[in-house]
Order: sequence, then C-alpha cells, then structure tokens
Amino acid sequence: SAMAEGEALVSVDYEVFGKVQGVFFRKYTQGEAKRLGLVGWVQNTSHGTVQGQIQGPTARVRELQEWLRKIGSPQSRISRAEFSNEKNIEALEHKDFQILK
Repeated sequence: SAMAEGEALVSVDYEVFGKVQGVFFRKYTQGEAKRLGLVGWVQNTSHGTVQGQIQGPTARVRELQEWLRKIGSPQSRISRAEFSNEKNIEALEHKDFQILK
C-alpha cells in the first residue's frame, strides 16, 4: 500500500554555518533527531561548520531542518543552514543518529 504523504522516507545532507562549534551543537542535534525518531549523523568540519545527514519520514525530517535553520543549541548562533542531495530512500541507511568525530 502507498505510504501517506509525509511518511515516505527521505535522506538529506546538511551544513550549518555560524557559531556552531564549541556550543554543544552536535549533542543537541543528536538529542533532537532522536526525539523525532530520525537517523543519521553530525560532525564538526575543519572550517567551523557542522555537517551531517538526516534520514527518516519526510515530515519529521522537515521538522529537524527547521530546527537546524532556526534553533540549534542554546549557545549557538546560526547564520544559515544549507541542505543538499535530498532523495527518497527505500530504507534507512543508519541504525541511529551518531556524533562522528
């Protein structure tokens, strides 16, 4: 049976710019992703941003995208969030949401 709109699984890559390192951004992102039931990963980059991948039901992924764009961790200051490589997937490619070093 066809899944209801918003229940299709999507994968999207993200990168968040601003004051997002040294402010527990990865830990908060992991917490929010787990609360929403999403899988993927998050890591700091060498150029001061945070990047990763989100996978899950479309509607939940949209919620985390909005969170990454506007909220973040309490001490962070997000200037912008960029999303790329969005695609529908048949199954989740990660078991959980991990912080990568």
